[in-house]
Amino acid sequence: MAEKPPQRMTLLHRLRKAILFLRLVGYGLRTYYNFFSRSLAAKIANRLAKSDPSVGSTDVKNIVIVGAAFSGLYAARLLAGAVPRDGHYRIVVVEPNSHFNFTWVFPRFCVVEGHEHKAFIPYSPEFFDMGPKGLVQWVRDRVTDLTRESVILRSGEVIPYEYLIIATGSNVADGLPSRAGVEDKEEAIELLKAMQNRVKNASHIVVAGGGAAGVETATDAKDRYPDKSVTIVHSRQALMHRFGGGLQQGTSEAMKRLDVEVILGEKVLPESADGNFITLSSGKKIECDCFINCTGQKPASGIVASLAPNTIVPSGHIRVKPNLQIDDDSLPNVYVCGDVAQAEVRNPNSRVAARQAEICADNVVRAIKGKTPKYIFTEGFGDGVIKLTLGLDRSITQYFDGKSELLFPAEEPDLDLMCKGTWAAMGAKPFEDTGVYSE
Repeated sequence: MAEKPPQRMTLLHRLRKAILFLRLVGYGLRTYYNFFSRSLAAKIANRLAKSDPSVGSTDVKNIVIVGAAFSGLYAARLLAGAVPRDGHYRIVVVEPNSHFNFTWVFPRFCVVEGHEHKAFIPYSPEFFDMGPKGLVQWVRDRVTDLTRESVILRSGEVIPYEYLIIATGSNVADGLPSRAGVEDKEEAIELLKAMQNRVKNASHIVVAGGGAAGVETATDAKDRYPDKSVTIVHSRQALMHRFGGGLQQGTSEAMKRLDVEVILGEKVLPESADGNFITLSSGKKIECDCFINCTGQKPASGIVASLAPNTIVPSGHIRVKPNLQIDDDSLPNVYVCGDVAQAEVRNPNSRVAARQAEICADNVVRAIKGKTPKYIFTEGFGDGVIKLTLGLDRSITQYFDGKSELLFPAEEPDLDLMCKGTWAAMGAKPFEDTGVYSE
């Protein structure tokens, strides 16, 4: 087959970029329209609300949400704005963490000192202001098991449910930089400070994993401490291999600019770290007095093991139907969203989590009204968006549809990245910690 002339290829490339940009604009407009239309509908429902005087406290049915990271928290917010206002239902959120963990900034705060407290945002009733006060009940506890009718908590409490949304996210065995691995804010802050000290006192830092957490940790460490040796090891043939070529190239250029050594096609053997060297899968040894593992993230699906073990796939995800019901016909009132759901997305992130939460919430409301839960989740254009920091003052935002990509390199003037805006979006005043959730 004859190759396309270079000029024609350039024109096609520009056309694809233009189409991609228009899709991006459309995606943004739809997102804002969706938010404002839901807010308006909730305000109208609140004004017209008439409680059913015949409903006693024992008649109220629970919509239980297990987990309050991005997906579970957003599902609760949407349900607060959409459930019928007749008093027949309440929303119960069960979450073990004292604060919302803004994990996107964990890699940064594993290196940079003095900002770690900003990664932990107090849960606030203000986030659920689309619904009447008291509609959302908060339970700080951990779900240890599920039955067909109830969730069982670590404390021994049993909470019955009419509908259940599982949004338990994912865990990492080694904790930071991807997850804190503890429930209390103060303990998590101490872990971040300990990691900062490890990085500060090291001479030869080795980072395993060439995804976002690994890339951001390695580039931040080298930018903050340019005299240290920083090496990143990745099992694939390119860093950020799940994304477009432009982002991969930008990542590679950042590694060269900062003088981070990159080793591809290798794996680190974590157990071989002895404080001086670490061994790679090829048998090669490299100097290492600080090993940071950014691999091994796994879905937190264990609570489903007794209820629906056949829905847990080999990857650890929970198999779901297109409408995000758990893939078990005997459990039509159970939904799954976020990192724990097997949804086949290229880039699991907060946007994907929020869209899945939306599908679950809307389908639960339809079921309450006696309608078929018809909304289905499909991977959307905005799901491929990623903002990747490449050192302390630079980033690249990529929009990728699997074929074409848009890249937006930018300067990052704030060491704490998007913390301030995220606090405000969650109904909290930056950076005033009001403590654990309280009405």
